[in-house]
Amino acid sequence: MLFRLIRKLAQLRGDPVLRRWLMGRVTGRLPGPPAFRPHRPPYLNDLAALAPETPTQGFSGLKGAIPTKPISLKLAGTTIRVEPGQEADLFKRRFEDVETLLSLHRFAWLTDSGDDIDPAWVGVIWRAWLERFSAPSGEWPWHPYTAGERAVNILAFARRHGLPGPLDETLPVLAAHGPAIAGRLEYFGDHHTSNHLANNGRGLFVLGLELGLAQATEIGARILVQEAKRILTPSGLLREGSSHYHLLYLRLYENVATTAEAAARPEAAAFRKIALGMRKAAQNLMLPGGLPLIGDISPDISPATLLAALELESEAGPAAFAADGWLRFDDGPWSGLWHASPEGFSHMPGHGHQDMGGFELHYRDEPLFIDPGRGAYGDTGGSALYRSATMHNGLMVNGAEPFPPNRPYYDKSFRRLAAGPPPELVSSAHGVTLRHHGFARLPRCGTHERSWRFQGPRMTLQDRLQGRGQAFVIRTLITPLACERTEHGISIRGKNITYALESDGADITLEPVTRWLAYAKGAPATAIRLKSATQLPFDGSIRVEAR
Repeated sequence: MLFRLIRKLAQLRGDPVLRRWLMGRVTGRLPGPPAFRPHRPPYLNDLAALAPETPTQGFSGLKGAIPTKPISLKLAGTTIRVEPGQEADLFKRRFEDVETLLSLHRFAWLTDSGDDIDPAWVGVIWRAWLERFSAPSGEWPWHPYTAGERAVNILAFARRHGLPGPLDETLPVLAAHGPAIAGRLEYFGDHHTSNHLANNGRGLFVLGLELGLAQATEIGARILVQEAKRILTPSGLLREGSSHYHLLYLRLYENVATTAEAAARPEAAAFRKIALGMRKAAQNLMLPGGLPLIGDISPDISPATLLAALELESEAGPAAFAADGWLRFDDGPWSGLWHASPEGFSHMPGHGHQDMGGFELHYRDEPLFIDPGRGAYGDTGGSALYRSATMHNGLMVNGAEPFPPNRPYYDKSFRRLAAGPPPELVSSAHGVTLRHHGFARLPRCGTHERSWRFQGPRMTLQDRLQGRGQAFVIRTLITPLACERTEHGISIRGKNITYALESDGADITLEPVTRWLAYAKGAPATAIRLKSATQLPFDGSIRVEAR
């Protein structure tokens, strides 16, 4: 309790926008969050609470073999080796990262292991889990997201190999997942409900269809249809600011569409329509050199495994995606993806970062400037650093990020009051332009306009920041390629091409950073920092040429 209080006070001290909101609440000038009933979205009000249901569909059992060789379990952030006979100790282990623990209880390692896993190991690990955690509780192993993931993963395994048993224990425990999820649905009002509620719906829907639980199926289907309206933008993009999470939920809706079609369910057409829109959006995110990992990386499944399953092609989409904050632009050998959250603030709740003005740029099929992603969740240390503007291809002034931290209780009108009108992200014949007012909240700062212009092998990045007085401006470009200083700037060495980077009047430094490839799995990268002690208004250019 004391630690939480100290953390809240630290947030208040370091966030003038939060102080402004709090003062507005105290004086009655700003409204509070709307009232809501936790765990019960209004669209379920005409349905009774989910009561325990008895499975009406059977499964063949998994053969009771005993593993004779060790197994390596791919968990979030680590891989652990388990020797035969040690499965009972597996759930006694302690992990530094709670996501590692949750991936164990979600049986998420089944997804990343594919068909390489020995079914006998699944049988003994499931029995070890049953012995300790078969009774629903309010603890982490039965958190609704975790319970839903576990049910879906075990049932997917059972369709291929048989249900791990004993069946007379496994079936009732799986059926109990339904009320456990439905009783704690992750609904926290329209202002604070994330993608988790759709995941809850998927768990109920799949459980219901696989086990013949009619009420669970009905509730799950309704959640899935209604939550798509909440979590997706009009163009079919996940609104939460993460490319990897968009793919994760594309897979979710494609899977439930296929399941519903096989069962001739009435919502099958709605699920398929949602999935098709999400797939088109996902193709727009794919660049020739791969998927930019913008925003958080989910611990549930690695990007590489997910991409292999989805088999996405790269295809530039219509302008509607730009209106939702994601702009794909191609010009000759250049292909880029720009992200600018429609309200400026990173969406809350969500998985976005402080990436206003950021982008990922590929030259042919080679990633040149990248978004490094984030390797772990959290609000301190490296987790906070890789969410910040410091680790994105943007501009900071006097140490300030383009927009202040978002809070779920800020409404749209307050966000506009605090940081100005929505950003403008547009493309033209040979470039992209971004204009935002986030820095205008700072003393003596104004509008920031950033433009990218492409001409053959050359790209020019121009920044114009309005204001007056002294300022310290830092521009950052992050590359996965090797860099070295030259007389005129920086030389970036690609596979077959060298890229020359130059900028007048800036002190250029190179800093080793990490490019995150999956949750807690990274590779070396370099942050190119261009630092300018300047007088506002600031006008600076960065020139890059492939040679």
